[in-house]
Amino acid sequence: MEEAKKIVLENDLSLPFCQVKCRHLADYRGKRLRIFGWVHELRSQSKNLAFILLRDGTEFVQCILTDKLCQTYDFLTMQTESSIEIYGTLQPVKEGASAPGGHELIVDYWKLIHCAPPGGISHVLNKDCDPDIALDNRHLVHRGKEASKMLKVRHHLLKSFRDHFHDRGYCEVTPPTMVQTSVEGGSTLFKLDYFGEPAYLTQSSQLYLETVCPAVGDCYTMAQSYRAEKSKTRRHVAEYTHVEAECPFISFDGKDGLLDRLEDLIVDVCERMMASDAGPLLKEMNPKLVVPKRPFKRMSYIEGIEWLRAADYRKEDGTLYEFGEDIPEMPERHMTDSINEIIMFHSFPAEIKSFYMPRREDDNRLTESVDVLIPGVGEIVGGSMRIWDLEELMKGYEREGIDPTNYYWYIDQRKFGSCPHGGYGLGLERFLTFLTGRHHIRDTCLYPRFIGRCKP
Repeated sequence: MEEAKKIVLENDLSLPFCQVKCRHLADYRGKRLRIFGWVHELRSQSKNLAFILLRDGTEFVQCILTDKLCQTYDFLTMQTESSIEIYGTLQPVKEGASAPGGHELIVDYWKLIHCAPPGGISHVLNKDCDPDIALDNRHLVHRGKEASKMLKVRHHLLKSFRDHFHDRGYCEVTPPTMVQTSVEGGSTLFKLDYFGEPAYLTQSSQLYLETVCPAVGDCYTMAQSYRAEKSKTRRHVAEYTHVEAECPFISFDGKDGLLDRLEDLIVDVCERMMASDAGPLLKEMNPKLVVPKRPFKRMSYIEGIEWLRAADYRKEDGTLYEFGEDIPEMPERHMTDSINEIIMFHSFPAEIKSFYMPRREDDNRLTESVDVLIPGVGEIVGGSMRIWDLEELMKGYEREGIDPTNYYWYIDQRKFGSCPHGGYGLGLERFLTFLTGRHHIRDTCLYPRFIGRCKP
């Protein structure tokens, strides 16, 4: 170590270089480059030869250090996750060898920017660590190869949704996330104090989107929604990214109606993802992924009850499911996975759906509502037409025991030019679970600890 402290590296400033990101390296073979990044892996072959797998957030590059470049005090004490500045010439790998991108950086100078603690992050995280530890250290988990792929796929998925809506003429809006009204039921609200008045974190931006339809027409948002349920299932989180849209002057199941638009959304976004830079990542993460084909299977709630009864699928008390009962996650997944195709499960009884859903004209017991079910995941979309008759809406409030006072602005929509309209909400993390073939929604989440609803 004392000898190593005497070794000083010098950068020849007369040599030209290009500063690049790792994702662009294929265009710079044979040139001298400068790259900033983090030491992902570190391996010493001998006193005179070492390898650094460098990560700059866009991709990886293998760097080869020889002689005194790997004999300095900084190198001997450097840990994985240290940040460095590195110079070298990019060359194709030798025949029979392999490296990310098919090339490697022959280093002529490098500089330590910040040294990570001994052991890097492997003393905190490893493939066998408890899921609770991984959740508490999500900010470090992101640095791994698999987790970083998820972040990149998520980036392209958000763009694909925005491109879809833009090409279809929708207007993006940014609704408030602190609200004074419930959308899905008071028991799932996170309550907070808003300057002395009660307020809540939003469960959905749907009601706000309905208010802007008369101003901008078809509209959408991609914002956070919150559900205060201590559910520990593989597909629930307390905070999630909610892709929501509202469309005026549409029907439920007519041409270009709500069901058609949901099919178009899912298929088009999948096609965009496969054609994007995320395509190779998705093929790597989920080799079995194929773009869904239209039309999706359409199954009514009544048909679903009949299917479960014919399959002799029973509740915990041993009885069969009856009309009017909510179908929970497990039987719903059993049905979806058995049929093994995307199902547009529609027309639920009014008693088990929200106050704003209108009844079907052909069966007053049922609502114009739909859940999109995908094998391996379950429900990824919930949608419906919205009650647009004022008198019918007020009956909905009364039936649910809701005080309409704080909904005055929503009621106004039924006074000033009401019209048939519908919309939906899609859980981005569930959609990611489907695309990437993951088995648990926690693998798609970004944040530590407060994703606690998805703890196993």
